[in-house]
Amino acid sequence: MTLAEKAYAALRHDIIRGELAPGRPLRLSDLSERYDMGFSPLREALNRLQAERLVTAESLRGFRVAPLSLAELHDAVNVRIKIETDALRASIKLGTDDWAAGIVSALYALNLQVGRTGPDADIWTLEARHYAFHRALLSACDSPWTLEFFERLYAATERYRIPVLLASAQPAGRNVQAEHSVLAEAVLARDTDKATALLEEHYRKTVAYLSEFVRQNRSDLHVAGAAG
Repeated sequence: MTLAEKAYAALRHDIIRGELAPGRPLRLSDLSERYDMGFSPLREALNRLQAERLVTAESLRGFRVAPLSLAELHDAVNVRIKIETDALRASIKLGTDDWAAGIVSALYALNLQVGRTGPDADIWTLEARHYAFHRALLSACDSPWTLEFFERLYAATERYRIPVLLASAQPAGRNVQAEHSVLAEAVLARDTDKATALLEEHYRKTVAYLSEFVRQNRSDLHVAGAAG
């Protein structure tokens, strides 16, 4: 891994997890001290993150962590639905037994972590397993471009999910894991129409809950504007 790749991975990690708050200036001198790296790899990483919409750049003002906004959240989820339902259709059509086994394994690992309490209730492990489950569903789509867009859009929406996880907030009257299980069952049964409908419903419920959480915590989350 090159220095630029290490800088990119570290910055991306800290932005997505909220350790670098939305709107925060990203001065090269500060970042160099934080990550113990030179300006050149950091500048390359920032340009790459700008292309992924996680960082913004303004003339004479330099780089900043991209702000959160409800408009962006809804836009990202709408695009996720379009891309992922198409990818899910392709995966159901092309997926092998190994693909199916991967879904079962990812769901099992996710359910194990959801059921853990106390010191084993690590939200970062939970988030990693949540990501692994959703990626497993699409992994047989045979389109590297689609999976790259999935990665970018997942990161964009993850920025809104992390504060909810940190607050241990749970949507009232909703069983998210039951939604995952029913979705997996439809996928494994190769019921394409039901599976894609369930995936869209799952995301619509999520964005509705995240939007309400963001509205209630707008100032604490440094959310830009009043759109959404």
